Amino acid sequence: MSGSSDLYQTTGKRPYASINFITSHDGFTLNDLVSYNHKHNEANGENNRDGDNNNNSWNCGVEGPTDDEFVKRLRARQRRNFLATLFLSQGVPMVCAGDELCRTQHGNNNAYCQDNECSWLHHDLDAEATQFLEFARKLIQFRKIHPVFRRPKFFQGRPIRGAGIKDIMWFNSTGTEMTDVEWGSWYIRCLEVLLSGAAMDVRDPKGRPIPDQTFLLMLNAHYDMVPFTLPGQENLDWKLVLDTVDENGFVANGQIISSRHIFEMTARSLALFQLT
Repeated sequence: MSGSSDLYQTTGKRPYASINFITSHDGFTLNDLVSYNHKHNEANGENNRDGDNNNNSWNCGVEGPTDDEFVKRLRARQRRNFLATLFLSQGVPMVCAGDELCRTQHGNNNAYCQDNECSWLHHDLDAEATQFLEFARKLIQFRKIHPVFRRPKFFQGRPIRGAGIKDIMWFNSTGTEMTDVEWGSWYIRCLEVLLSGAAMDVRDPKGRPIPDQTFLLMLNAHYDMVPFTLPGQENLDWKLVLDTVDENGFVANGQIISSRHIFEMTARSLALFQLT
């Protein structure tokens, strides 16, 4: 999420050396990543032996297509979670063609040998695919507008003079900065990330700094609702701009919540707040 400075900074590289992706041409599509627990490569003629067995996927309770509305909503939310995490992270986002269209290969994770509907891109979109495509477009535009999500230099984690915050801060769900113990814990599924727009390294052609807004990214990967406390002093107000629980992702006239107050995060969801 912060550009992997541990991998690139010591060799003089920048955050854009990190190529981030959820899916690629090998493996499940984004839609299949949340729809299948196992590969289904029988049509490839190798008795399902080809393709990787380790896909880190989850079918949300049902293998493959389903009419279960709960499962369908959860899958749609997971797609929004993945895409939002990708575009709100430092580095270069890489999207596998068709993922923005809810493309499926019907569980085939090695469809290079299929020159048919399994591997083709379809542009006759249904309502669900059309809605997700619009969400992807808005994410791309949002990233372009806000340089804080595409910094040319790595975060330092240092306090900003006169601002009372650091360029990046990591909190647990109580709004308290993460401890070393929490970072090393296997069971932590909740995280808040504050990105300060006051510590931007982006400059215009005349060398003047280009400031941005300050954002708070909340992630709840737990299977149940978790109350999240917004960090900061009590006189700070945060406006909700994106919530993956919403079918559209981006919310119009998002609610405003003051610091030290609670935002109840739905299970397996992502939310983004902007400091007002």
